[in-house]
Amino acid sequence: MISHLCGTVASVGESSAVIDVGGVGYLVNMTAPDLRDLKPGEGMVRVHTHMSVREDGISLHGFLRSDALEMFLMLISVNRVGPSLAQNILSQISIPDFAAAIIGEDEKILTQISGIGSKNAKRLIVELRDKMEKKAVLYRLETRSPDPVRDDAVLALLSLGFGQKESRDAVDSVIRLEESPSLQEIIKSALGQLKEK
Repeated sequence: MISHLCGTVASVGESSAVIDVGGVGYLVNMTAPDLRDLKPGEGMVRVHTHMSVREDGISLHGFLRSDALEMFLMLISVNRVGPSLAQNILSQISIPDFAAAIIGEDEKILTQISGIGSKNAKRLIVELRDKMEKKAVLYRLETRSPDPVRDDAVLALLSLGFGQKESRDAVDSVIRLEESPSLQEIIKSALGQLKEK
């Protein structure tokens, strides 16, 4: 299993790049945003990778950020979502926007992604919504706080790729507007606000 590559960018294509590691060129399938950030010959890069082994061959899928790889792995855990479709999804929508669409059960946003029909959108929501909502638990603060629910909501948004200030502002806005909201309600409402910006 190849978990990451450190090397120089030899070439960049439409859907992949060649990463030169010690004289060996690895063809890595990558998302459009990551490919735009790669420039051949501009120093060392680290690419987080997943090696897909199938009957018709072996392929490497790579990401410049570890959270993108984590989202990719969540996507390919969904029934009927393979590596190519997962890469295609992450090429067309940012991680925060995708997470917001899943938690907000927004099929309209998901079906705007090429390759995602109504059935696939429903399947993505059903299979990923709980996993994304539970991210708050993984990032729980170790220190006690006067408002742990607020902290969990902010940390959940941070784990989905939003910035610290915008996450805090959105959560505080929801808490001010709603009376005793649950953690899930805060996250869902805050995501709705962040999507509008």
